[in-house]
Amino acid sequence: MSSSSQPAPAPRPQRQEPSPAPRLVPEPGPGRAPRWRYPLAAAILLVAALGLYLLLKPSQADKGGTGAAAQPAQVTAAPGEKIARISGQTSARNFAIIMVPVFRGPDSGKDLTLMKVAKAGAFVKKGDVVAGFDPQALKDHIDDLTDTVQQSENDIDKKKAEQEVDWEALQQNLRVAKADLDKARLDESAAEVKTPIERELLKLDVDEAAAAYAQLQKDVANKRASDRAELRILELTAGRHKLHRGNHQHDLERFLMRAPMDGLVVMMQAWRGGEMRQIQEGDDVYPGQQFMKIVDVSSMQLEASVSQADSSQFRIGQTAEIGLDAFPDAHFRGRIYSIGALAVKGMWDTYYIRNVPVRIAIEGRDARLIPDLSAWAHVAVDRPVAAQTAAAFGR
Repeated sequence: MSSSSQPAPAPRPQRQEPSPAPRLVPEPGPGRAPRWRYPLAAAILLVAALGLYLLLKPSQADKGGTGAAAQPAQVTAAPGEKIARISGQTSARNFAIIMVPVFRGPDSGKDLTLMKVAKAGAFVKKGDVVAGFDPQALKDHIDDLTDTVQQSENDIDKKKAEQEVDWEALQQNLRVAKADLDKARLDESAAEVKTPIERELLKLDVDEAAAAYAQLQKDVANKRASDRAELRILELTAGRHKLHRGNHQHDLERFLMRAPMDGLVVMMQAWRGGEMRQIQEGDDVYPGQQFMKIVDVSSMQLEASVSQADSSQFRIGQTAEIGLDAFPDAHFRGRIYSIGALAVKGMWDTYYIRNVPVRIAIEGRDARLIPDLSAWAHVAVDRPVAAQTAAAFGR
């Protein structure tokens, strides 16, 4: 048996896939920060800014005075009564404001130099000189006006003399014209011996002389009216100069200002050199500017304001104990005499806060009790007003 054997096919070589190369992850270098650090740094800066804002923001307690927002009344319980604490500043109910006089005439807007002024804090009597202004410039101006008035009066006298000369010349011309008319009429009366032509010429001479005389009579009336008008203009000019001088002479009397009442001198403030300071001697002030107050220290009051949420607790006639921040040992009695009918808004950050003004009359008199001092008051808000009045008068 013959067998044919075929050779077995050789196995195919299989392709081996190359293994992927390992991926290298770069390590963060020394100058590259992780991304999570940026939000953390921003959060830290935000918290620091907020803390700085809260640290520098003035608190409501530091904003004393009636212009700032009022604190809510602090009510503390005491045996038998409730006390509300409010704060504000002192002022006087009776006072007089001294301002720079407003002068009359065309020079009313000029500034004045304050040469003399009463000392701040001094007590003055009614009629005492409290301020004086430099009068030299006004005195020089009055001297110039006196010369102007004299010149205007001289112009009137000169015009009268000129008018007298012109009037006499006009009267002379009028007399000549009347004589010419009389002569022409006299010549016309002898016209019987004249020829017709001559008689006609004589008649024309009479008409011409009569017309000239009539015209001169009208000129006399017109001249008289013209002279009166020119003289009246000069008189009005002189009167205007006299009135101007009289106004300044009256103003000169007001260069010394006197106190209209007894009281304490309080100097007001104004912008000087880029800052607010009290007005003093040597300052230039403008007409109508307020620069001094004279206050009656026996009519002192506390100007305060309370939040509208607490305003229902306060009534006119309630008694109060008043203290001064500058003098902790000074205490006074007082009584509410005025409460605002409407709540008013604050300024800037307190714009949406509404406050009600309250005025407390301070009883008694003390040398330490002067205007513009920060003060506080404890107001008895629970007792009826009638009971407080009876207690105050010892009934």
